[in-house]
Amino acid sequence: MKTGPLNLQIVLITGMSGSGKSVALHALEDAGFFCVDNLPPELLVPFVALEKEHKATRVAIAMDVRTATSLPLLPEQLAVLKTQGIMVKSLFLDATTGTLVRRYSETRRKHPLSQAASVHSAQDQRRALVDAIELERELLADLRENAHVIDTSIIRPSQLQGYVKSLITTPGEQLTLVFESFAFKRGVPGDADYVFDVRMLPNPHYEPELRPLTGQDEPVAAFLREQADVAQMLEHIQKFLTYWLDGLARDHRSYVTVAIGCTGGQHRSVYLVEQLVKLFEDKWVTLKRHRELETR
Repeated sequence: MKTGPLNLQIVLITGMSGSGKSVALHALEDAGFFCVDNLPPELLVPFVALEKEHKATRVAIAMDVRTATSLPLLPEQLAVLKTQGIMVKSLFLDATTGTLVRRYSETRRKHPLSQAASVHSAQDQRRALVDAIELERELLADLRENAHVIDTSIIRPSQLQGYVKSLITTPGEQLTLVFESFAFKRGVPGDADYVFDVRMLPNPHYEPELRPLTGQDEPVAAFLREQADVAQMLEHIQKFLTYWLDGLARDHRSYVTVAIGCTGGQHRSVYLVEQLVKLFEDKWVTLKRHRELETR
């Protein structure tokens, strides 16, 4: 990603406490980035200037609600960098409130926005934690709106590392399409911009010889290609995205995540994601994820 005369690549990691920012930062460190955690927003511009003097090429910065009082300064700081010809790729890690509560309960860590006053009952402790998480969502809402969101609720750390590494390789100046298959029974991805429900389509699960296979396997693909409803669904999704993607690109969107869901996330949604990538990869930068296959 060319971002200036030194080709300086900057990735900003923000997100909810407990959503996996340290995992993402470690992934970037493994990819050769110089990483800084919890940098105060008011130091962003001078820090980048210093890294340019040092001829740095890859820098990753994590910011979160620990610097809540100065977070409102961040959009202005990013705008200053943009005027200098330096583009920042922003990733926001998120998770459901229930997931975050469970993670805090397992680690017994204190949320950075938790009140100092002691809370006695377990019920009161949970309520206080939920209140802190919801307050954090409010404080980070603007950052989430202007970043690519990764929902870490039900993915493993290794999956998150893979997602982050794939995202940093895409050109920052172009819109990137992320196609993701998922199972409705495990919840809709929280990072999806568009969700298409394909559970009404013929299901290979009910064909004994196809049940153990996936939408990436040719026998399943051949079965679905023969279904008129599948072809029509694919055409409808293609037409919808084709119509709107240019407008999204003109609106300076960096990423658009399209989630395709079926019952188990194994056959129909996987097949459609594979086909959509083939249809759009010639015009747009495309990435694909198969959430349920990657958790096997």
